[in-house]
Amino acid sequence: MPKIPNIVPITDLRQDATAIVKRVAKSREPLIITQRGRATAVMVSIKDYEHSQHELELLRLLARGEREIEAGKGYDLDAVLAEADILLQE
Repeated sequence: MPKIPNIVPITDLRQDATAIVKRVAKSREPLIITQRGRATAVMVSIKDYEHSQHELELLRLLARGEREIEAGKGYDLDAVLAEADILLQE
């Protein structure tokens, strides 16, 4: 069963921003902010934001690696592992 999202009108955010920010930080659940009845923004805890940014960067790197493989660029796995062994022995 899908979870009902946390939704707060922007007027409530203006009136009690401190409590709402604390709630988002504690629950680690995203909060949808509405304006004139329509979703306009999402508030997330800093930990969740940093985590999502980290995941996005990993996905970008994977996509770049896929493009490099398709273009014939890249390195042989055995060569990379052999070089890593040499570096670890130093």
